[in-house]
Amino acid sequence: MKKPDYHILVCNSFRIAGDAQGACNKKGATNLLQYLTEEAADRGLDVAVSCTACLNVCSQGPVIVVHPNNYWYGGVESEAVIDEILDALEEGELCEKYSIAD
Repeated sequence: MKKPDYHILVCNSFRIAGDAQGACNKKGATNLLQYLTEEAADRGLDVAVSCTACLNVCSQGPVIVVHPNNYWYGGVESEAVIDEILDALEEGELCEKYSIAD
C-alpha cells in the first residue's frame, strides 16, 4: 500500500462510550468530511481523511489536523475555510488564519 502524502484528521468528538457529544460534532464537523475528501481529490492532492475521537480543544472546534505537517486548525466551520486550508496546503504553507498551534 502506498501511503498518502497527507492524512487529515477531522475531530468528531467521539468519547470512550462511543457517543459524539462534543463541540466539533455539534458544530457540524461530520458535514464537512465529504466536502474535504472530494475537494482534496478534485485538486489532485493525495489525501486520506479520517474522523477521530475528541482532540481535546473543544473551544476551538471544529478542529482538523494535517499530517505529516502537524498543522492544527480550529474554527473549520464551512467549506470556505476548508478551501483556504487546502489552498495553503497546495502551496506547502500553513494557513495561519485558522492555525491553533504554535
